Amino acid sequence: MEKQGECSSTSVKTLNESGLSYVPQRFVLPSLQRPDPSLNHSADLPTVDLSTLHQPFLRTVAINGIQKACKEFGFFQVINHGIPNSVMNDALEVAMDFFNLPIKEKMLLLSANVHEPVRYGSSLNQVRDKVQFWRDFIKHYSQPICKWIHLWPANPPSYKEKMGNYAKAGQVLYKQLVEVVIEGLGLEANYLQDEIEEGSQVVATNYHPACPQPELTLGMPPHSDYGSLTILLQSCQGLQILDCNKNWIPVPVAEGAPIFQLQDQLEVMSNGLYKSVVHRVTLSPEKNRLSIASSQPTFEQENGASTSARGQTTPSDLQ
Repeated sequence: MEKQGECSSTSVKTLNESGLSYVPQRFVLPSLQRPDPSLNHSADLPTVDLSTLHQPFLRTVAINGIQKACKEFGFFQVINHGIPNSVMNDALEVAMDFFNLPIKEKMLLLSANVHEPVRYGSSLNQVRDKVQFWRDFIKHYSQPICKWIHLWPANPPSYKEKMGNYAKAGQVLYKQLVEVVIEGLGLEANYLQDEIEEGSQVVATNYHPACPQPELTLGMPPHSDYGSLTILLQSCQGLQILDCNKNWIPVPVAEGAPIFQLQDQLEVMSNGLYKSVVHRVTLSPEKNRLSIASSQPTFEQENGASTSARGQTTPSDLQ
């Protein structure tokens, strides 16, 4: 039984700061869905050096490396990607400044409508969730940035500048990686150029405070994402992927090396050659975790290497 007042909270951060020594019942998962705290190994993610894309004799090596990662993992990390560490660190810092705002100010952006251009909330959907998840989030559209940035949070004062710098740099990197991924399928690099240029981009920042009983709950449930490709920036470990043997594997964090994650639409476009991997977020009893996911939710046209492999997808964690 939850104590009076716990059920009305709209912020996991507020719960964390109240000094709770237990997880409220609404966050407790059925026993078979709980994470295994004994996992102590991590995935050996492929690392791709993007500087080789600009070297004619090494470009094929980089494309083959990305193609192999897309087939075997669905996740890979990149180095020499062109986004300065200062831009990435500023984005994480200003995101944390947002979550540190008074709850009343964040509540001005609260909405259960997943189509709101700027939206703050907790869990996935507090109205529908039978079991809630240990996260607060801020989500907004960011492409084209001139169309959306005026709707972004006014506070912290540097939010629009710092998150905007990251969003613009991320869009350049996103375009480059999609072209390479598509090229790995034997298609022209500019095959989806119009869809990328004219499509929307979503930036979703998740905050997972330290949890008193991380073995009972999750920051995000197991899911795959409907869309194309996600760039993920994270402050510390917590992400896990489901391998081919149905084992959960923690994903390491390498400073300055964003993670790229394939989504359902690219798996369909590749006729199952590329993998959209099921993943989840676990929690720490000591560390707060922050992540920034940038994604173009869908491509408008229904074409690709093959559109015969259609299947069920789960709701995006960007929603």
